[in-house]
Amino acid sequence: MAAKPIYRVVVHQQGEIWDLYVREIFQSELWGFIEVEEFVFDDASRVVVDPATEKLQRTFDGVKRSYLPLNAIVRIDEVEREGPLKAVKTDARVAEFPVPFRCLRAAKGKRMRQAHR
Repeated sequence: MAAKPIYRVVVHQQGEIWDLYVREIFQSELWGFIEVEEFVFDDASRVVVDPATEKLQRTFDGVKRSYLPLNAIVRIDEVEREGPLKAVKTDARVAEFPVPFRCLRAAKGKRMRQAHR
């Protein structure tokens, strides 16, 4: 049986860019969210300790499933093997998906103003 694929999910979270590694990823039943499961952490026997990696491991320790908002997802890649978890500060701004605007109906006998003024 082939090993399950590993996905790198790059997420914009509160002024940081997070690289997460998971084995399961799919569209959530919650509208506007992606579900990720089975987090993959780097080998714990490493000598070098990275505070950002430690922070993410503590954040997702014991988490069975996480729901990530679509507008926070920067990129999803299928990779050969897991890499180090990363949390990098950023000044980049991630815009939300455009939301359709509501058309206002004009009252009887009145002209409707243009919405894009």
